[in-house]
Amino acid sequence: MSPLAWIAAAGLTALLGVTAPGPSPPPPQPPPQLDDAEVRRAVDRLDGVVEAAMRRTGAPGVAVAVVHDGKVLHLKGYGVRMAGERAPVDADTVFQLASVSKPIASTVVAGAVGVEGWSEPVAPNVPDFRLKDPWVTSHVTVADLFSHRSGLPDHAGDLLEDLGYDRAYILSHLRHEPLAPFRASYAYTNFGLTAAAQAVADEKGVPWEKLAADTLYKPAGMDSTSSRFEDYEKAANRARGHVRSADGTWQPEFLRNPDAQSPAGGVSSTARDMAAWLRLQLADGKLDGKQIIDAEALERTHRPESVTGPPQAPAGRTAFYGLGWNVSYDDEGRLRLSHTGAFAQGAHTNVTMLPGERLGIVVLTNTSPAGVADAVALDFFDIAQTGEVSRDWIPLVDALYQQEADADRSKTDYAHPPSGAAPAKAAGTYAGTYANDYYGRARVVAGDDGALTLELGPKPQTYRLTHYDGDTFSFRTAGENAVGPTGVTFTPDGKSFTVEYLDTEGLGTFTRAGATPR
Repeated sequence: MSPLAWIAAAGLTALLGVTAPGPSPPPPQPPPQLDDAEVRRAVDRLDGVVEAAMRRTGAPGVAVAVVHDGKVLHLKGYGVRMAGERAPVDADTVFQLASVSKPIASTVVAGAVGVEGWSEPVAPNVPDFRLKDPWVTSHVTVADLFSHRSGLPDHAGDLLEDLGYDRAYILSHLRHEPLAPFRASYAYTNFGLTAAAQAVADEKGVPWEKLAADTLYKPAGMDSTSSRFEDYEKAANRARGHVRSADGTWQPEFLRNPDAQSPAGGVSSTARDMAAWLRLQLADGKLDGKQIIDAEALERTHRPESVTGPPQAPAGRTAFYGLGWNVSYDDEGRLRLSHTGAFAQGAHTNVTMLPGERLGIVVLTNTSPAGVADAVALDFFDIAQTGEVSRDWIPLVDALYQQEADADRSKTDYAHPPSGAAPAKAAGTYAGTYANDYYGRARVVAGDDGALTLELGPKPQTYRLTHYDGDTFSFRTAGENAVGPTGVTFTPDGKSFTVEYLDTEGLGTFTRAGATPR
């Protein structure tokens, strides 16, 4: 089915009120085209590929696992767990996986619900979960949310997490987010996927973290893998996340707690454990002779569900998203499954598999995205298939991450107020308590020196406001989704204000307590 036909069919299905069926099974994979010698060639060059990438970027630590035909061909750590210290990264060093948690979560769900459970509606099992459209709320399924086709906007809920709200609060407030066409649009959402995973866990009567451990981690012998931040934090052999400082060096400045979105981004694991998971994935759910995940249920996660990128040229190929996986097909018709994980506060990971070749690689790094994890995987497959690297991947991948990071930055240069800027009113004019249905309570506090601070979140995070022009101020954002300076603009009557970076979907206006909302 062509991409346009697929979109049209999905939209018609939603319009008619019919539960979206699972996609038809793709055609059989072509026979393997890589022999053992070609795979070994790529494995033999991995040390050089990884070490060169680390030299170019300064990345402190990397771990890599390669699996082919049921065997672990490469399992190794490089560098150090934390810059400035000597403790080495090895195959048992625990890394945060960020969004590589998603294909792991889909493996757990496949094991928990089989094939048919993907089509179950989410709302009955998460009573406080609602979307803006009641019809969509009653029809959205586990598969819809795992494939990012619910209509929720891109990264819905992430800013609530940054402000300190927990999973329950975030899932219960997604109802305020505007919706794009159901099952006819794609937008990547950590908390949409988390809602689906939570629904499965609630139906089973256990916390998600226990369901993941009981369904996958324990049966697969993934003893150092966890969906709880607490376990990562207390691991003796763990890699600290690093961010690049102003002088270009990597510093372990943050400790990212992703428990609120655990199914989507909260797994921590080692190269050794990830090798076991790769073996299971590439052997139809079986590991060491034991069927851990039903083969048909696992294969269901590998099918295209949503179109993420139509072809950009006549010879181009459509990009898809499956159930927790990026799904594509190469010129030989081979299925390629992949996912990248990235924390701006210090993690970058990649998993890539060619199931028809029974070949996969996982790359774990302890820095914010700098191109290393993706480039190592891309280099590996280039070398396996042609003997040479097809292009210099690091600058290309790094530029894409930088472009994404810059996209949400304000177009206003708050460091340089306009000439002739209007003065602010007296600080007391702005001070007070404000409310927002989505972001909760906010306080504007006037200090004895006349300076203003803004308090946001359940355990108030305080931001100093700097005057820009008239009733507009600015502050520097913080958290995983920080975008640099952002604006805060009060209405002339002082009854409300809007926070620029919280207002992408029109949800960023706070109204003074007792005032009529605008």
